[in-house]
Amino acid sequence: MLLYRDIISGDELFSDAFPMKVVDDFVYEVDCKMISVGGENIDIGANPSAEDAPEDVDDASQTVNNVVYSFRLQQTSFDKKSYMTYIKGYMKAVLKHLSENNPERVAVFQAKAPAFIKSIISNIGDYDFYVSESMDPDGMVALLNYREDGITPYFIFFRDGLKEEKL
Repeated sequence: MLLYRDIISGDELFSDAFPMKVVDDFVYEVDCKMISVGGENIDIGANPSAEDAPEDVDDASQTVNNVVYSFRLQQTSFDKKSYMTYIKGYMKAVLKHLSENNPERVAVFQAKAPAFIKSIISNIGDYDFYVSESMDPDGMVALLNYREDGITPYFIFFRDGLKEEKL
């Protein structure tokens, strides 16, 4: 199994346990879904006595995104201006990292980044933004969008901003 970490914060973002694909040799699209968590009824086999009052237990279940839940991602927000400010600094940091650690990817990164970022900016209202558990302001911001059906969620992660770790 492969775990994908942010190269800046070192936080876990997703794993290959989720359906994923490389798009345009620049980003990973990771399919996710809404799941129910909590509300488990655990029977420990004990019989309450007649004089004991029943315990009130908060057993409400909630519906969560499985990638967000599994990797403790935190939702944040951006408008067009604040995202532009963030993404310029982030792309600069990724380019520096690539230059030092993977120079053969620099040309691909420089060729693909401007068009992809432009498409994000022009459709910024379509995205929800998530940061990793440490909430490092310099780390990757994952983009959540929905497939054409408007129901199926998926995340976008910048390929060159990730480090693969074999488990």
